[in-house]
Amino acid sequence: MEALTRHHLIPRKQHRRKRIRRRFSRAEREGRILHVCPPCHRHIHRHFDEQTLAERLNTREALLAEPVIRDFVAWISRHPPGFKPRY
Repeated sequence: MEALTRHHLIPRKQHRRKRIRRRFSRAEREGRILHVCPPCHRHIHRHFDEQTLAERLNTREALLAEPVIRDFVAWISRHPPGFKPRY
């Protein structure tokens, strides 16, 4: 089984922004972490910038509601563990 990576649902570079500091407590900013496989992690960052991730896609549910993420997760789940998609 491939090791999972930590995806910060509120990207660390966004933690210092006033808008993010007002909206989320320090514990929320630091604690919103999702463990994902490396291909999924790359896919998330390939399709969304950090501001969008912090402001709109900062929960597991919000990420999976995005068709580009939901479709990729469904597609990669049909492949064997350790599968590395070509980009």
